[in-house]
Amino acid sequence: MNAAPALLGYAAVVGIVAPRVMVRSAWPHRAPALGAAVWLALTVSFTFAAALAASRPATPTEHLHAGLVGLLHACDLGTGEEARAVPDPGTAHRLATALPLAVLAAFLGAFALRLLRACLLRARHRDRLDKVGVRCDRLRATVLPHGAPAAYCLPGFRSRVVVSDGAVRLLTDEQLDAVLAHERAHIAGRHHLLIAATSAFADVFPWVPLARRAREQMAILVEMSADDRALRRHSHEVLATAMYEIAAGRAPKGALGAAGSAAVLRVKRILGPRRAPHPALRGSVASLAVAVPLLPLLVACPPGV
Repeated sequence: MNAAPALLGYAAVVGIVAPRVMVRSAWPHRAPALGAAVWLALTVSFTFAAALAASRPATPTEHLHAGLVGLLHACDLGTGEEARAVPDPGTAHRLATALPLAVLAAFLGAFALRLLRACLLRARHRDRLDKVGVRCDRLRATVLPHGAPAAYCLPGFRSRVVVSDGAVRLLTDEQLDAVLAHERAHIAGRHHLLIAATSAFADVFPWVPLARRAREQMAILVEMSADDRALRRHSHEVLATAMYEIAAGRAPKGALGAAGSAAVLRVKRILGPRRAPHPALRGSVASLAVAVPLLPLLVACPPGV
């Protein structure tokens, strides 16, 4: 059985249809952490489908064992005329292994490169902060001499929260605490890894609609997720006002900031009516996020085949 058409059809659904459904849905903004998980699951699922589809031309009469080991080994060789049609089984098996591994290596390599570039940018910025910034133990942040109000964080190793002295002068203590809580939420949630993953996916599959949508939506959802973390200890009005005051602030490359292009959308969300997704919907979506990356394996080798 040649599963290539089914895998390509599945990849088309995930790469074209799924992002349209996600963008038009309201629940991701109501549960941003869960929405980010689904976007990540879709990118992983598409990558698996592309990797498995790449192996099929080399072994058109074979199917893959369910499970991750199917990326490395083929099973159930054809017999008779079908088997003799394969001129060199050894070459076919090597291609069936090399092609999907090349797809996965491209994605992982792009992800590692994104992390490395961001790490180098953050390291250089930390060096500058050590020279011009002042560590404030009360705020648990580095205060940067800059007139414009701004706040951002440098995630990863030697993470750091940075706030300008313009923001310290402008914001009330409660507003400043809310902004800093937002930045610490980015660090605690490892949001830079999610941004790097969707950016790497866009580097490898730039023509796929899922790539553009996932990168755009992930940037918004991690900010909303950090907002929700800050709202656990601060009022909606305090956080919204603080965001409004620092909306013009810009974060350097490699950093995550409280302001940004989606600030207006986030303020409206914070001040608007809040309605959490129904527990049944939340549970269903969470289960889907776990299952989606494994679906290409079932398509490549359905049970009982």
